[in-house]
Amino acid sequence: MKYPIYYFRKACFTFLLFLGLISCGKKQESVFPVEEKITSSVYASGTIKSVSQYEVYSKVNGIIDQILVKEGALVKNGQAIYKLSNKTQELNFENAKLLANYSSENANHEKLNQAQTEMEVAKLKLDNDLSLLERQKKLWAGEIGTKNEVEQRELAYKNSMALFNASKLKLNDLKKQIEFQSKQTEKSAAISSTSMNDYIVKSEIAGRVYSLSKEKGEMINTQSPVAIIGDANKFYIELQVDEYDISKLKKGQKTIVAMDSYKGQTFEAIIEKIYPLMNDKTKSFKVDALFTSQPANLFPNLSAQANIVIEVKEKVLTIPRAYLIDNEFVYLANKEKRKVKTGLMDYEKAEIVSGLTSKDAIVKSIQ
Repeated sequence: MKYPIYYFRKACFTFLLFLGLISCGKKQESVFPVEEKITSSVYASGTIKSVSQYEVYSKVNGIIDQILVKEGALVKNGQAIYKLSNKTQELNFENAKLLANYSSENANHEKLNQAQTEMEVAKLKLDNDLSLLERQKKLWAGEIGTKNEVEQRELAYKNSMALFNASKLKLNDLKKQIEFQSKQTEKSAAISSTSMNDYIVKSEIAGRVYSLSKEKGEMINTQSPVAIIGDANKFYIELQVDEYDISKLKKGQKTIVAMDSYKGQTFEAIIEKIYPLMNDKTKSFKVDALFTSQPANLFPNLSAQANIVIEVKEKVLTIPRAYLIDNEFVYLANKEKRKVKTGLMDYEKAEIVSGLTSKDAIVKSIQ
């Protein structure tokens, strides 16, 4: 009857021994704080953009008659990209030029000469009638002739004066009319010429044509973009920064950029612009970072990831961030829970300002 008790005690001893072995196998791994460099940064995702990149719009509605460049081509400022069909506008421009030429001062030279001649003839007649009037007055003063002759000479002089003033006024009015019509028709021709230019879609910058979204014969309007153009050599990253991190950012901060197109490589940029308005849907702010070192070949709309460097400390005491409890406590190897003061943190490490020394061994948790 004693055998069952014996075996029971032996089984219990074996089980306790097994638990002890497991416990020894799971002994906590301890680490020591180390002195090293730590960097605090803000993560942001983004998209590569060409400097001065913009969407090209037509100023008028129309049908594409010619495509004057190819995708990927370099263009100059003001270079034509599309030409739209504009037969009606061409006829209007021709009419405006004809009217401008017809209304110019050179075209009305004969009218002006005629009016000038009429005024000069009227002036000669006026001078002659004045001379006859003065002569008749002298004769009448010497009691030669009659008063009626004097009055007739005075009436003739007044008529000549009225005729001269009328011809002078006519000449001045004709000059004003021709000048007004000339300027008016010139402006109409200029407006028509400008309207003609509206039927040619041009680049507003010197750069590269990254996209042409329309084909010959297609109808375009003023509401939809027809091309994308940007700088051929300079690029920046359009980043989206979370609202919780935006207060840490400022212009000029160093940014480390990684791209799926260049795996294993990083490139540098600096914060160029911080947009002050938050996107309500994404709860993020748009931030532009300009490359200071970039790969030889870049293309708009490539995806990118960035770490914006907020602060760097060269020699500080750090511990693995996984060993930090509630951001203010650590467990020592002797099972003591100690409060510490932290500083900078990244994804792997945390700076210890006070509470630990390089000789204090710490563990993740207490068994």
